[in-house]
Amino acid sequence: MEYKTLSNGIAMPLIGFGTYQISPEHCRQVIQDAITVGYRAIDTAQSYANEKEIGEALAASPVDRHELFLTSKIWVHNAGYEKTKKSIDRSLEKLQTDYLDLMLIHQPFGDYYGSWRAMEEAYREGKLRAIGVSNFYPDRLVDFCHYVEIKPMVNQVETHVFFQQQEAHAFMNRYNVTHEAWAPFAEGKNHLFTQPLLTSIGNRYGKTAAQVALRFLVQQGIVLVVKSTHKDRMEQNMQIFDFSLSHEEMEAIRGLDRGKSLFFSHTDGKTVESLLDLKRYEGKIDRIL
Repeated sequence: MEYKTLSNGIAMPLIGFGTYQISPEHCRQVIQDAITVGYRAIDTAQSYANEKEIGEALAASPVDRHELFLTSKIWVHNAGYEKTKKSIDRSLEKLQTDYLDLMLIHQPFGDYYGSWRAMEEAYREGKLRAIGVSNFYPDRLVDFCHYVEIKPMVNQVETHVFFQQQEAHAFMNRYNVTHEAWAPFAEGKNHLFTQPLLTSIGNRYGKTAAQVALRFLVQQGIVLVVKSTHKDRMEQNMQIFDFSLSHEEMEAIRGLDRGKSLFFSHTDGKTVESLLDLKRYEGKIDRIL
């Protein structure tokens, strides 16, 4: 495993295991498989409704807690200083740990400045080793960095070969914010796993199109959150550190960039309404009152 050093000196694994849409009943076995394969970073969120099960899986793991890098995220309905403060403690309780390696603001909506003050406080208290944001695009990130005491160490955004976030990446580098990718496989959209260019490049190295897509990102210093419930694919996703893409290959892959999301836009009003709709998440997360 290779690591990325965050702005505060904390080492973060370049590949983390994502748990979005992993059901609670399957969570324990999947996490155990991921740790057995070699993953040491686990990514979850309050809205994923599996923090409790992940906590149980980690408690049963033979790997020491200090060898793991555990991330969770504050959901919109827990935004604001008081709610975030309580929800951090709730997440720690569910995950059966007295600290998180990284806590993110999940969406740039609601009172996220209030959330950040609570996160800064928890960071100073040692409950959070690093703090960051998610889905903050350049306009929000730049504004945010100018008006907080502690700048975010990580920004997790949709990033893959079809949406490479080159402008966002440049701004993150400017503010010393580590770029972390969610959906680095684009969930298979645009036939990523059989894409001709990626497949052709992969054949030169004995790698799959998927491995080339991941290598393209980590070679730029982008941290990955990858997910699979199949152990053999978990292993394949880790096998990207024994080859490097040439400058010409990197440039060719840059040509796949479509410059827009394959899922949803955070600047679209209907999308924001959907994210703020409590009914969609009713019963999935603890809503701090």
